[in-house]
Amino acid sequence: MKRVITVSREFGSGGRTIGREIAEKLGYAFYDKDLIERIAEESGFSQEYIEEHGEGSPVRNYFAYAFVGRDASGNSVGDYLWRAQMNIIEELAEKGNCVIVGRCADHILRKRTDCLHVFIHADMEHKKERIVNLYGETSVSPQKRIREKDKTRALNYKYYTDRTWGMADNYDISLDSGILGEEKCVELIVGLAKEL
Repeated sequence: MKRVITVSREFGSGGRTIGREIAEKLGYAFYDKDLIERIAEESGFSQEYIEEHGEGSPVRNYFAYAFVGRDASGNSVGDYLWRAQMNIIEELAEKGNCVIVGRCADHILRKRTDCLHVFIHADMEHKKERIVNLYGETSVSPQKRIREKDKTRALNYKYYTDRTWGMADNYDISLDSGILGEEKCVELIVGLAKEL
């Protein structure tokens, strides 16, 4: 049985909800927003800063990372945040059975054999409808919100992992929640976690 399940997800695909339900069905600890509090405690960064920058890129393209402010040791604020996040995720995986959503957990825990790495995606229409239902309308179109959020996640992931976010090779399974539905995704992942 897999002790740790990492859930990476496209914005609006329902990955967080799926992760929470998996944890409930398996009786595992669930880490998503709680990670932010723990990272804040370890790093000294505010929870607001971590929520905004912990998964997403502070810049708009990959090469701009080279120009993000760095201290005398060559590290940026993002580098310190990455290390704190990595330490917490490794600590939580060591502590016990859990589901961890986002924050490059699939990469951080890639060498562990007791993990199941999942990627949740969906078509644009499904994601647009879902985020409007969950978060409401804003002056920014749902499609633009999704593209911007996913772009910053992909840039951050590429910079810190040197891998392509969403690429099937990085995960044990990739599921389309728009086609399968959230309940079926949960059922499949729980089944795999028990069998593998």
